[in-house]
Amino acid sequence: MNINKTFLWGLIFLLLLLVIFVLPRIGRVMYPLNFREQIFANASLYNVDPLLVAAFIREESKFNPKAVSSKGAMGLMQLMPSTANWVAEQIGMEELKEEDLLDPEINIKIGTWYIASLTREFAGDLPLIVASYNGGRGRVRQWLENGTWDGTYKNRDEIPYRETRTFLKKVIEAKKNCRRFRVGV
Repeated sequence: MNINKTFLWGLIFLLLLLVIFVLPRIGRVMYPLNFREQIFANASLYNVDPLLVAAFIREESKFNPKAVSSKGAMGLMQLMPSTANWVAEQIGMEELKEEDLLDPEINIKIGTWYIASLTREFAGDLPLIVASYNGGRGRVRQWLENGTWDGTYKNRDEIPYRETRTFLKKVIEAKKNCRRFRVGV
C-alpha cells in the first residue's frame, strides 16, 4: 500500500512538472509568434489585438509568407489581390503589385488594416469579424439581415458556408491558444 501511494505521488509530481515546463514549450511551437515586430506594430497602428492578427496568420498560412491558395489568396494573411488593392487605395499605398502580397511587411499591414475595417463595421463583434474575413462582409451582412445566422459564436453552425464555420472555430481557438501560450507577450 505504501509503495502505491509513493508511486501515485511521484506520478502526480511528474504530471505537474509536465504541465508547468513542457506543455508551454509545445504550445509555443504550435502557436509561434513569427513576424512579431510587424504584427505588433500594425496592430498598434490600427488598434487591433495582435494575438488576433497572429491567429489569422496561423490559420490562413501557418506563418508561410509565400503561401498561395487555389483561389488566389496570397501571403501570410491570405489576401485576395482585389481586396488588397482596395485596402491599398484606402491607406494611400502606391502601386501595389501582386507579388508584394508575398512580402510579410506589406501583407501584415494590409491584412491588419482590413481586420480593423471589419472591426469598425461590425462594432468589435469577434464572430462577425472573423466570419467576414473568410466569407466576405457582404455575405455576412446578408446572413444577418435575412436571419440565416444570428452572428453568435454559439450558433455558428447556422453559417451556410462550411469553410467559414470551420474558419471561425479555428481562429477563435487559435486566438485563445495564442494568448494561453504567449503570457506576457
